[in-house]
Amino acid sequence: MLERAHYEVARYLIDILQPQIINNLGRFVIAIAGESGSGKSEIATVLARLLNKRSIPTIIIQQDDYFVYPPKTNERMRRENIRLVGIAEVHLSLLDRHLNEIIEGKTEIIKPLVMFDEDQITEKKLSLAGVKVIIVDGTYSMLLNNVHMRIFIDKTYLDTREIRKYRAREKQDAYLEKILSLEHQIISPQKTSAEIVITNNYHVLVKGSA
Repeated sequence: MLERAHYEVARYLIDILQPQIINNLGRFVIAIAGESGSGKSEIATVLARLLNKRSIPTIIIQQDDYFVYPPKTNERMRRENIRLVGIAEVHLSLLDRHLNEIIEGKTEIIKPLVMFDEDQITEKKLSLAGVKVIIVDGTYSMLLNNVHMRIFIDKTYLDTREIRKYRAREKQDAYLEKILSLEHQIISPQKTSAEIVITNNYHVLVKGSA
């Protein structure tokens, strides 16, 4: 659900990012990370719209498409063995390889595509002709190597509880809270690698600025 705050943050970000994007000779990769329900997808969506309106062709790649197992299967496996929760659930190396190919100028890649309702992972040909900016939206995207700008949304699973209830993608129970607590321990430290941090109140903090 897009809110006014997402638009305001994206407008602020685009003024920071546009000069760097233009000055970069090739493609420009932006990673947006944060915990479940933090607003990654919403800010990525608005930012892509604004960049496209400024004639900077932009696409979004979802980290969720790179999960090892499809979503319903993955959730069931987590509930059977909570120790499975973590970075190993995602083919980050494959995503990083695809980003490297994109930066090197490939005109298309074959990427995974999650079919949520069918609980399947298939493939999709992604055309990159004319694309200048790639936004990667994902919980662990700060860990990717082939990224020019890292943006971290500093909201915890406790801050996003009401949003997650509204979204209703997963059963909201004590076990899910335990899973999200484990994810928090993995994701939260990644904030230190971000050049830009978006606070819980949607303030934009740029590393190195006064």
